[in-house]
Amino acid sequence: MLALRLIPLRVPVSLLFPDLMELLHLAETDSTNSYAVRQADTLPDQVLIYADTQTAGRGQRGNSWESEPGLNLTFSLFFRPADYPAKEQFFLSEAVALAVRAALAAIGVEASVKWPNDIYVGDRKIAGLLLEHKLSGSSIVHTIAGVGLNVNQRQFLSDAPNPVSVWQLTGSETDLQALLASLASSLEEQLARAFNEKERPRLHADYMAALWRGRGNFAFRDSASGEIFSASIEGVEPLGHLLLRSGSSLRRYAFKEVEFLL
Repeated sequence: MLALRLIPLRVPVSLLFPDLMELLHLAETDSTNSYAVRQADTLPDQVLIYADTQTAGRGQRGNSWESEPGLNLTFSLFFRPADYPAKEQFFLSEAVALAVRAALAAIGVEASVKWPNDIYVGDRKIAGLLLEHKLSGSSIVHTIAGVGLNVNQRQFLSDAPNPVSVWQLTGSETDLQALLASLASSLEEQLARAFNEKERPRLHADYMAALWRGRGNFAFRDSASGEIFSASIEGVEPLGHLLLRSGSSLRRYAFKEVEFLL
């Protein structure tokens, strides 16, 4: 049985709820997202679940996440939004991506958002996000936003093609607790925008402006047919579908249906 600690964050993070967000610290778990799924019925309405070590970190569609114990940030934000429309769930993903990007910018690392929700520095991946929603009818019951951020890891041993860490970029170690507090503050700010219907268009505009390869034509591969084609990003829909302009045609793709070619 793992030892757990529930303590308040030093940064007040309300996420539009009346109480402060709690921090649930796990010495080790398989995946903070998996832990949140298992414990969803007993968790507070808003809690940040932070693990020193993940033994089976997950990415999009079952991909694994390499993280050397104690050197990176691996956490999940669990929250129960009130009557949030399921049809606009991708705004939550946009908010989390922009929050990670803002926290990195605060320590001097300029990053972009690779659709749907990876964080890139140049052509290298510094963070991955995994958002999972439980739905009831047309509303979201709860959301689990998992973040894996490469911070102080100096080398990567998996076959992932292009990882990079803050240490590799800056040559210096980053205080993990200070960065976690900064991320909590950024999450508060960006998610507040997602919860404000009037702010969602501006939030989306900021996401589009931050997109990796958001301007110009680049090579893509259609996952189903294997076709390689050149296209530019036309837009991203509220459910997260990517719109690509290829010549005179407009193509629409869900997650994993199209691949960026490096």
